[in-house]
Amino acid sequence: MKWRPVGFLCLEFVTFVCSQVARRLSLIKHPKCSMISGGQAIEILARDGDRLKFLFKPPMGAQYDCNFSFAGLRNQVTMSIQKKEEEEGVEQGTLLSCVNDIAAATQHTVASHIAKRTHRAILFCKAKDLLPSCNPTLVVSGGVASNQYIRKILKIVTDTTGLHLLCPPSKFCTDNGVMIAWNGVERLREGKGILSHTEEVNYEPKAPLGVNITAEVKEAAIKLPPLKLRVTD
Repeated sequence: MKWRPVGFLCLEFVTFVCSQVARRLSLIKHPKCSMISGGQAIEILARDGDRLKFLFKPPMGAQYDCNFSFAGLRNQVTMSIQKKEEEEGVEQGTLLSCVNDIAAATQHTVASHIAKRTHRAILFCKAKDLLPSCNPTLVVSGGVASNQYIRKILKIVTDTTGLHLLCPPSKFCTDNGVMIAWNGVERLREGKGILSHTEEVNYEPKAPLGVNITAEVKEAAIKLPPLKLRVTD
């Protein structure tokens, strides 16, 4: 297997942005969110929100590549929160009446950005014949995969492009230690990449993964066909 990265994170990963938005909304004061992470709080409140009440511009919309950045979204959300605080006549740190709507709009914009970048990556890989002919699969893991709404949005993409979507159970997606341990279990079962002595391990502070083809993706400048990213349930 050859790794070919088609996109990278440029600025601010999604879990950081969700945590910052949750903090700016003071969701720790919300009865449903006092004991959970910012990302979980956004997902829970979004279920009862109307995402159309706030229209945030998807990041990097004019760049036809597969790179990610969520910094611009955080700035948009922060400005909207400040505006609503002024409209409602409350100080920062007070729960707004529209927190559910802001959460829903933030979550959908995040999911849309991820989906569009993923959609372009799939189309590029198909055009370059980089996907297996039998059972091509999109694997989504890590903190992003713990969000059920994002999973459903990505399922729309894979259904449209003819791929299967595979996500680990959510409980294995939010803890780096668990993810590393699970990888170790799978390697041990297969007898691959297992070293008997720690002195055999080579440490690298930063190691490139595979052959970087992001420049090829950018040069291809694939424009996406219309796709309704709408979750009905």
